[in-house]
Amino acid sequence: MPSPKRASLDDYYAQLSDAARPHLERLRELSLAAAPDLTEKLAWNNPAFHRDDVRLWMLQAFKAHCSLRFPTHQFADQRAAVEAAGYEAGEGFVKLPYDRPLPEDLLVALIGARLAEFERTGSTWSG
Repeated sequence: MPSPKRASLDDYYAQLSDAARPHLERLRELSLAAAPDLTEKLAWNNPAFHRDDVRLWMLQAFKAHCSLRFPTHQFADQRAAVEAAGYEAGEGFVKLPYDRPLPEDLLVALIGARLAEFERTGSTWSG
């Protein structure tokens, strides 16, 4: 069953399950703290963080986990660090189970790597 359409960011966060809310709210805080000029918008019905109207990363909520999703081309360089920390990495995302604490140092490093890559290359979501 597809997720319900979100009317706004406030609506998105308000509709999170009790299991999902702490992780997604903390991911939001970490994202907004990464750079003061980021904007948060809904993209594909999920919160996404932008600079200069370019989507840099997004959050996704699922039943038992959430994901921090990056462009696949950029995340490939970070995948080994995610797996070494004991988290599942997919094509462009790190899977964060709700029953485990968030690996904040790792997440801050991943976000920082995406910001640095964007500043260096201007790379968009698709490359």
